[in-house]
Amino acid sequence: MARPLALDGIRVLDFTQMMLGPYATQFLGDLGADVIKVERPVHGEWERGLEFMGQLVAGDSPAFLAMNRNKRSITVDLKSEAGRDALLRLGETCDVVVENFRPGVMERLGLGYEDLRARRADVVYASGSGWGQRTRFARENRPGQDLLIQAMSGLAYNAGRRDDPPIVAGSSICDATTALTLAIGILAALVARERQGIGQRVEVDLFSTAMSVQCQEISAIVNLGVDAVRSETGIAQPWLSAPFGIYRTVDGWLALSMASLEQLAPLVGDPGLAEVDAWADRDVVKQRLDALTPRRTTQEWLDLLTPAGIWSARVRTTKEAVDELRADGSELVCTVDHPRAGPIELIGCPITLSETPWSLRLVPPLVGEHTDEVFREVLDPHELDALRTEGVLA
Repeated sequence: MARPLALDGIRVLDFTQMMLGPYATQFLGDLGADVIKVERPVHGEWERGLEFMGQLVAGDSPAFLAMNRNKRSITVDLKSEAGRDALLRLGETCDVVVENFRPGVMERLGLGYEDLRARRADVVYASGSGWGQRTRFARENRPGQDLLIQAMSGLAYNAGRRDDPPIVAGSSICDATTALTLAIGILAALVARERQGIGQRVEVDLFSTAMSVQCQEISAIVNLGVDAVRSETGIAQPWLSAPFGIYRTVDGWLALSMASLEQLAPLVGDPGLAEVDAWADRDVVKQRLDALTPRRTTQEWLDLLTPAGIWSARVRTTKEAVDELRADGSELVCTVDHPRAGPIELIGCPITLSETPWSLRLVPPLVGEHTDEVFREVLDPHELDALRTEGVLA
């Protein structure tokens, strides 16, 4: 008999959209939870239509496909009283409810924490937002989106040269990290329920997480009384000494991490670097290395530096990294057979559990694909037919 998965028996009612919520609930699904994704009738979640480079994959966004496996999709008109009542009955069977609407939306729909808790006292009700539920920016109804959070948290000002404009990360880093904190919060609340018999509300937000991931930098700011000043030449972080950064080679780019100039100087053919102050003269170091690294290929530098214990790496494109994973037969790249798109590749779950490994059980669903299947679990056939006739379920 197969061993149950880590979250086998946990049921999640998922009202999330975009990345923050769906990425978090996909982790729960990967680890065995039964995740029921609630979508709007006909069109489904908004992100299904988000084009990447002007394109979709068989009608769905690559982003949607990336974050919605191991879920069952139902479509319900959230503004209808009958739809709300059906969802509340479904909620009675769910251990976890997750939403990332703007603060107050779920309460206005009659699907807030108190509404669900009245039906199930030990429910774990998790909310993700841009600015928190009760902060000043939340009250101002500011949009909470990854780029805006990178801008407001200081993240965009922490990379590049001193005179460069702010630089935005090439991925939705605030959404992704907040999704992880949301998943952690849900798991912690489930453990508390198991041990203490209590349900509770879990809240995370993009801005707080973006500040939290800067814990090192903020510790320096508040305890040393300093602020970040980007280097003129592009040391990769304003807080660190040379040679930390990216350097051009004959055929590409080389990353040099934290390294002793005493070790590095003879290897690059500039013995005088050993006498330079790696912090006070970090721009001088960067300029001298910038002049030296184009003399060799990236691989030649790696062959020289790696045996000497210098932390270095080739700068690759994301496609190059994926191609290598595929060539190595890595389980991190998995292929699923989508009903419309055919075989598609997805990045798998990065969590390894020795006894209850993650499982790929359901491909990203079509809009409302499991509506009847799910509601048959809580409604009788006459009730289900009535809701369909009324247009509450699509």
